[in-house]
This record gives sequence, structure tokens and C-alpha cells, in this order.
Amino acid sequence: MLYKAKTLEGYTLDSFDGEIGKVKDFYFDDKHWTIRYLIADTGNWISGRQVLISPHALGPASIKEQHIVVDLTKKQIEESPPLESDKPVSKQFEEAYYEYYNWPAYWSGTFLWGAYPNISHTPAQAKKIAQIERTWDPNLRSIRSVTGHVIEATNGTIGRVDDFLVDDETWVIRYLIVDTQEWWLGKKVLVSPRWIDKISWEESKVVVSLSLEAIRQSPEYIEGEPVTREYETGLYQHYDQDGYWV
Repeated sequence: MLYKAKTLEGYTLDSFDGEIGKVKDFYFDDKHWTIRYLIADTGNWISGRQVLISPHALGPASIKEQHIVVDLTKKQIEESPPLESDKPVSKQFEEAYYEYYNWPAYWSGTFLWGAYPNISHTPAQAKKIAQIERTWDPNLRSIRSVTGHVIEATNGTIGRVDDFLVDDETWVIRYLIVDTQEWWLGKKVLVSPRWIDKISWEESKVVVSLSLEAIRQSPEYIEGEPVTREYETGLYQHYDQDGYWV
């Protein structure tokens, strides 16, 4: 199911032995546009450090109960490699983190999740591929930090990043929600990361390989309405693209 990132913010995180906090933000990589860590707000339970939870430990989100199940104990989280609150996620931290949990490293291999196209929750598989050589170095960005970036079409500016739609099965960012209010009053549209041409993090700008006219004529995204496969099919057909599900 596709969830707005802002909707997931504040959801309760329930571990094997009780609540550990709430969803604060997410880190994603700018190569595969996939969530690599959920950032937890643990209140006073663990202070002075970022508490990161990999999707390897996350169950599906529940809209009704507004929570996400975390398949870890409080002790496991407390004893995991520390990352200071004001520090970026380093290569050294990630290697120590994945070794601690014995999960397959997402940066080792050619697939979305390293040696596998999908998330592996099986410890035996994790052990088997844990020593695969690092094949790329990810650059992690937080969802909050990218929200507000300008969206530049091939022939002009169309809007700003308002939110993200995340698939809670694969934890892939399927779409950027673009608010066109400053240029085109009252309409929001969806843009797939597949259609991004380049990104200037210094200028807070995302350039897409779509024209202003094509975006203006694309199916409108309506807040509060679910993104159905029928809607997605129409969106991809509008841009003459194959859907990610093909």
C-alpha cells in the first residue's frame, strides 16, 4: 500500500516488548529512492543519539491503529551501534549497524536490496550474503530535508515537493507529490523518481524529464483519495511509460 510520508510521521512504533517511540522522519538513498532507515523519536528513553530502524525490522503500517510493528526488542535497539543526533550516517556506522543485526547489506549487489530484489527477513539468508563486497556508496537524504525542493520541468518551474508516497511492502518511494500552487493554483500532481533527470542538492532543485504542458495535463492527485492501480495506469499511460509493476 502507498502511504504519504507525512501521514506516517507520528505513528507509534511497537517493538516485541512495548512501545519504543514514534516515527519522526526517514532516510532514503538518492540512487534507488528507497527508504533505508526510519528515524524514531524515542523521547527520553534514548537521548543524545539518532535511533534508526531498517525496513528489515518493519512490519506493515496500520492506518486504523496508527502504528508500525518493529520486529526488535528494546534491548537490541538500545545496544545497537550509536549515531550522534547531529552526525550524518557514515559508511562506518552502516557497516557496524548491519553487522550487529546480521542483515544483508542493501549496498552489496545490483538489486534494490543488495543481493535480493526484495527485503529479506530470513536470518539464514542474511548470514549467507553478509560478506558480499560493497558495490556502491549510498548518499542518504532525509524526507523532511527534501520537502520543499523546487521541481523544474524541461521548460520551466512547475512546483515544489510537498510529500512522498511510500510503498510499505518494499519501502520504495513511488512518487513525489508536487504542489503546483505557486505556479498553478490548487493542483497537485505525482512525479515518479524514474522521471527525474538530475538533482541539485545545493540549489534545492529536482529536474524532471517532463515538459510543463505534459505535467499540467497529467491526472490530478487528490488529497485523501487512495492511489489505485487504475489511477497509476492512467498516469503512466499519460507519460507513455511502463508502470513499475510491469
